[in-house]
Amino acid sequence: MEQLTDLKAILHSKRANIYYLEKCRVMQKSGRVLYLVAEQQDGQAEKQYWNIPIANTTVILLGTGTSITQAAVRMLASAGVLIGFSGSGATPLLVATEIEWLTPQSEYRPTEYIQGWMSFWFDADKRLTVAKEFQQKRIQFLQKVWSSDRDLKQEGFDIQESDIESALNNFSNQIELCESVTKLLLVEAHLTKRLYRIAASRTKQQDFTRNYESVDDANSFLNHGNYLAYGLAATTLWVLGIPHGFAVMHGKTRRGALVFDVADLIKDTLILPWAFICAKERATEQEFRQQCLQNFTKHKALDFMFNTVKEISLRGTEQ
Repeated sequence: MEQLTDLKAILHSKRANIYYLEKCRVMQKSGRVLYLVAEQQDGQAEKQYWNIPIANTTVILLGTGTSITQAAVRMLASAGVLIGFSGSGATPLLVATEIEWLTPQSEYRPTEYIQGWMSFWFDADKRLTVAKEFQQKRIQFLQKVWSSDRDLKQEGFDIQESDIESALNNFSNQIELCESVTKLLLVEAHLTKRLYRIAASRTKQQDFTRNYESVDDANSFLNHGNYLAYGLAATTLWVLGIPHGFAVMHGKTRRGALVFDVADLIKDTLILPWAFICAKERATEQEFRQQCLQNFTKHKALDFMFNTVKEISLRGTEQ
């Protein structure tokens, strides 16, 4: 029992690592989780083992050409690590295909957060109020990060810039005027389009059009980065024991819609600008992914997600 407790010693909101693996085998060996990579050296196959620090890991995405042993899954589950199967580059091969999440099972996860969440979820007006609060939190996080991140400011993503300030203020004002989730979604979509235009202008990509199936770098990086954000959101909800189907804003017919709601808290702030910057610099997919993960840690994205969801859930419990 001590071993299981030690593995979970680091809170999920404080963990630093997200792994995307491909063309390897994940296994348990000598009480550790490793991944094995076979490489050709001078015509001979050479095996290399790499350790995964599971106690400091939130999500492992398994891409193409991967396999995992039952013993490794058992250890990952005991450490509370989320396991996902994905297509190449951590995104589905087909647009209609969703990542399948394997969530560690435990009968002793907290109940206070789901109870607080359900206390308001069945009331449409209260759901709309929470959806608006999510959007305001999203704006506040963007303002905080873009006003302090030196690298973003050097690239022109500065909260003091008139077009950015105008877009955020306009969106913040319109949020409270929305009388339905449908209207809120339309207003939110308009903000995202304005941010795309601003990012394209800053990085000299004037002909950019958001297309989920496009293979240009900016669109590919946006898709890739968004799935990293979905991994953080799914981890947050799993740890707090809130099922993904109880969304407040996105499609009520989509079982994982709450993941999209929570991921939206950070996507525009940490994924959108770097997708365009890395596309301008012709970065590789791995370099872009590393940049995203560094930003998640630097700006405590997981902490922010946890605190937002916990605050809203516990307020529901108090009511």
